[in-house]
Amino acid sequence: MLQLAASAEMVTLVQASTSLPIVLFALIAGALADNFDRRQVMLAAQVFMLAVSIVLAATAFLDLVTPWLLLLLTFLIGCGQAFNGPAWQSSVGRMVPREDLPTAVAMNSMGFNIARSVGPAIGGLIVAAFGAAVAFAVNALTYIGIIGVLARWRPAPEPRLLPRERLGTAIAAGIRYVAMSPIISATLLRGFVFGFGASSIAALMPLVARDLVAGGPITYGLLLGAFGVGAVGGAFASPWLRRSLRNEWIVRAALIVFGGATVLTAVSTWLIVTLIAMMLCGASWVLALATFNSTVQTSAPRWVVGRALSQYQVVTFGGIALGSWIWGIATERYGLSAALAMSAVITLANVVLGRRFAVQQTETLNLDPLARWKEPEVALEIQPRSGPIVVNVEYRIRESDILKFLTLMAERRRIRLRDGARRWQLLRDLAEPEVWIERYQSPTWLDYVRQNQRVTHDDAAIVEQLRALHIGPEPPRVRRMIERQITAATTHAREPQEAITGPPDV
Repeated sequence: MLQLAASAEMVTLVQASTSLPIVLFALIAGALADNFDRRQVMLAAQVFMLAVSIVLAATAFLDLVTPWLLLLLTFLIGCGQAFNGPAWQSSVGRMVPREDLPTAVAMNSMGFNIARSVGPAIGGLIVAAFGAAVAFAVNALTYIGIIGVLARWRPAPEPRLLPRERLGTAIAAGIRYVAMSPIISATLLRGFVFGFGASSIAALMPLVARDLVAGGPITYGLLLGAFGVGAVGGAFASPWLRRSLRNEWIVRAALIVFGGATVLTAVSTWLIVTLIAMMLCGASWVLALATFNSTVQTSAPRWVVGRALSQYQVVTFGGIALGSWIWGIATERYGLSAALAMSAVITLANVVLGRRFAVQQTETLNLDPLARWKEPEVALEIQPRSGPIVVNVEYRIRESDILKFLTLMAERRRIRLRDGARRWQLLRDLAEPEVWIERYQSPTWLDYVRQNQRVTHDDAAIVEQLRALHIGPEPPRVRRMIERQITAATTHAREPQEAITGPPDV
């Protein structure tokens, strides 16, 4: 792009064009990753990117590339990355034990950052020696190896007890889960701010190489290589830091180092100093993003982990895409050094944000399915699509336990809504004040079954505490009912029937 257009804004749009597809399509990609064979999703994405890369190489050889065509083709490659990412990252959790997941995520990030640093460094040499067209051709060839590995990989299929969710329903369920999960929501906010501030380094690095240290393609490759060396160091340091520091302190240290290194890049005109700054940025980049990523993965059960990761990608890469565009405009108006300094302020402000939205520890969470709930037998004939289903759970609570009961029910409400319940209510009987009724709805019987099968071991702790507060010889009474509308034709028909009481909901 530097050869095609002199505008700083056009240069930064290259970074934005690869990040924007993730914002647009990652939610769909996450739903596909959770509902279909992840290996097949990755294969399709890699073949698509291979095809686009061949087109890019061909147009470059024919000297047909224009700035906007380059942006279009990089956008399409970004689309492939958007569909590949959630399936790729959520597959890591199936390959290693839960306790090793943070380190595995850091190693995965290290591999990615080695590739994104060493690859462009080699690309810079190829561009300098043979031109951009050859570099694009080499890039296209690299997809063949990935496709070959995925074609030969045969992981054991994940068990599926219920039909796949429809795409729109699956996306809505993923958004609802993340919105009702405070740990994931806080992590996504921090990831967005980090992506927005830190995107200046990747987006403006070509201009740093050209304008601040007076170099060319080889210099740009060296800067990317230094970033990659730092990323490797950060990944290897990650396990040691996790043993010594909490997640929030790792993120804070990474933010402070990244912000300081960005300022150093803004004021440096010496290549060696800028290379050191890039190494610090690379280490901090991996530590921050790997911590965010592993926190999201370990805070979501397997049924929704792809969708949770896709939303993490949406907000983080949304911040990167927005930041890339903003820092390009800032460079045009205020200069390169000023734009880098402003982005450093945003990165350091993220440290303060951590006081309110800290990245939590997740090692003690047990999000495996409880697998204790059994589908109850009912007196009425019912189909998976029958509904809406209305559920009443009746508790008897002593006056002295009401405050504790209400505190537990607030958490109970969050869990119910997070797993798919609708119109949750808590009612108190006026005639018998010790009687409390929890009421909620599910759109269909299948949704009701799906919701109860999503209960985890951690959720069961709330259930046991609520049952301990319940007084009486029998467990809390559960009534499952199907809603029926009364019309003129049914006014004199038999009364709507109630499903028999089954075993208590967990």
